[in-house]
Amino acid sequence: MTFSIKQYPEQIAVVRFGPGSEVPGWAESSSIFQVTATATHTTVVCAARNVPTKARHVRSFTAFSVLSEHTLEDAGVLVPLMATLAEADISVVPVSTFEEPWLLVPQNDAKKAAAAWTEQGHTVAPAKPA
Repeated sequence: MTFSIKQYPEQIAVVRFGPGSEVPGWAESSSIFQVTATATHTTVVCAARNVPTKARHVRSFTAFSVLSEHTLEDAGVLVPLMATLAEADISVVPVSTFEEPWLLVPQNDAKKAAAAWTEQGHTVAPAKPA
């Protein structure tokens, strides 16, 4: 199974807030914008450009979307892509939308990730502007 993967140019951050927190105005939408709330905390994935330094966050991720015919019910779709990253010693933050999985990798490892996936037969290309 091979995939077409789109690489997005902007820097992405993963930001942690307390439980029940509202999404702040500086959390801009970008190629990916996601809010996940649990009983213990709220996490926002957003463009890194306006994240205040005092906010608890990790920045400098590059976002890759995985284009496929698979659905949320299909098992193991990300396994080959994540295994390739693990073999290359690249950390990953998986994020999913209803229609496609996304992989966030440290920005410093983005070229290495793209090369590793290409070597495995996947296609990695820059995302076209919306």
